[in-house]
Amino acid sequence: MTGDARGGLEPRGDARTRWIGMQVLTATAALAGFVTVFVVASTFAFTIAQRRRELGLLRAVGATGRQVRRMVYAEALVVGAGAGLVGLLVGAALAPMLGRLLVDAGLEPATFVVRYRLWPVATSLVAGPVIALLAVFSASRRAARVRPLEALREATVEQRPMGRVRVATGALLVAAGVALSVGTATADEARIAGQYALYAVMALVAGATVLAPAVVGPVVRLLRSPVRRPGGGAIGMLVRGAALTATRRTAAIAAPVLLTVAFAVLVSGMVRTTTAAYAAGRADNVNAGWIVVPDRAPGLSDQAVAATGGTALLPTTVFRTDPGELPANRPLTALGVDPVGFAAANRVLTVVAGALTDLRGDDTVVVTAGTNLRPSAPYELVFADGTMVSLRVVAVVTDDSLPGDLLVPRAVVRAHDPSALTSTVYVRDRIEPPVGARVVDVATWAAEADAAEDRLVWLFTLLLIGVSAGYGAIAVANTLLLAAAGRAADLRLIRLAGATRRQVVWLVTAESAVVVLIGALLGGTVALVGLLSIRAGLAEQVGAPVDLVVPWPVVGGVVGLCLLLAVLASVLPTWRALRHRPARSPIGIVG
Repeated sequence: MTGDARGGLEPRGDARTRWIGMQVLTATAALAGFVTVFVVASTFAFTIAQRRRELGLLRAVGATGRQVRRMVYAEALVVGAGAGLVGLLVGAALAPMLGRLLVDAGLEPATFVVRYRLWPVATSLVAGPVIALLAVFSASRRAARVRPLEALREATVEQRPMGRVRVATGALLVAAGVALSVGTATADEARIAGQYALYAVMALVAGATVLAPAVVGPVVRLLRSPVRRPGGGAIGMLVRGAALTATRRTAAIAAPVLLTVAFAVLVSGMVRTTTAAYAAGRADNVNAGWIVVPDRAPGLSDQAVAATGGTALLPTTVFRTDPGELPANRPLTALGVDPVGFAAANRVLTVVAGALTDLRGDDTVVVTAGTNLRPSAPYELVFADGTMVSLRVVAVVTDDSLPGDLLVPRAVVRAHDPSALTSTVYVRDRIEPPVGARVVDVATWAAEADAAEDRLVWLFTLLLIGVSAGYGAIAVANTLLLAAAGRAADLRLIRLAGATRRQVVWLVTAESAVVVLIGALLGGTVALVGLLSIRAGLAEQVGAPVDLVVPWPVVGGVVGLCLLLAVLASVLPTWRALRHRPARSPIGIVG
């Protein structure tokens, strides 16, 4: 074989690893795009709310709504183009390092090399301005509606937290998220269910963010006790008052936390729940008391298998070229078995045509219904020794009946692949393991069956959580820094009212904690909807009850990171701004 055709001989383990790595990169890119639009839109919405007096002044001196909108678009275009260029340079510099990390983590084979192409560079340059313009669309419309009288207002109390269009948009997004959640629960395949769950949470996150101003009030009232502190009733009152009178601002600050927590809970919970569900389903499919597996060895020898007296699976890789279909020489996993013992040990084995007991001799094979073949049909395979053999189909089973792709007599595998080693032996009672083997219970075997792949998937999960948490943490810090800068005069006024510097710092700390708590509660609620739909779908697929598994240390770490950055981003500029006690003057506050 030459050129791309050599890919047909790639080891199945490397091919699987490469596929997982591509899923990592694709999902990371998709999530980064969504999070970027979300974060930029939230930040622009917050800055427009802070600049209402400035925009009102522009309207007062003659600027039209269209001119204000064009000004906001121009600002977004400049920022997006500049940020896109910087991101391109930084990404190009870090790409080789990321490639090495993927190889070290096992997400890509050792031969993986980062190469540069023109189209990703061009896409990156275009993506920055486009994302910025898409994200600023809603904010620009809000900016254009600012009235000239806004420039004369001393107070910035919101007149109407939400308009009808916003309520309708949020309701549609929530409805779409609920519909996708139903699709998740009824999906036939785990891959499709995972995609539906991700889209459902994206829609629910967007809907919750749009409707957040309406939710802030009830949540703050619900959290009335946590924001109190012995001897600090005035601080608690100010925290609640600030959140209730500026629900849009509170919602805008909580939005990045909502996004970060929602994806952290969903992705980590989905992976852990799916892993546990498939392990439970795998264990439920086996009718055996104990299982003999290799002990720090690639497999079990025929002598070790004979000593166990159980039902053994002897796997080998074969190749088949289906007429009129690609790719050619498609690798398949063939299992050499004793048909009677295999039928007794497999609870889900369902024969739809033919008879499994006819699996004998050197020219028979059992295939799945997905091959669309009937008994007596010819089935050509190329074995590990390069020999092409035409086998005869003697039975057809359902697609979920086999832990591989097809069954052949054990003697056929041994004849064409003398180096094949047994992977699993089912035994009824616990036995003394032969040399190079160990005996485990069915639950342990089921949990260890895909341990290597589960490790890769979990690393992929942590990478996704890291991307979303990184974006969310930056957005939280940036938004709170903007909020602290805009509230300097308010905080000085509180100092003039008699509050100490420490009390003001406690005030902004409590406000940050409440905002993070609101975002975490909304994000957790959104993720819970997705996880419950995933659990329902998994229970239907594996045919057994599925427990919901949430890795609380990961979720706690993400919430703790958001809280830490929120507090630092609020306290540090506040402490600096209040280094000197403000003094009264005839025209306002000085210092």
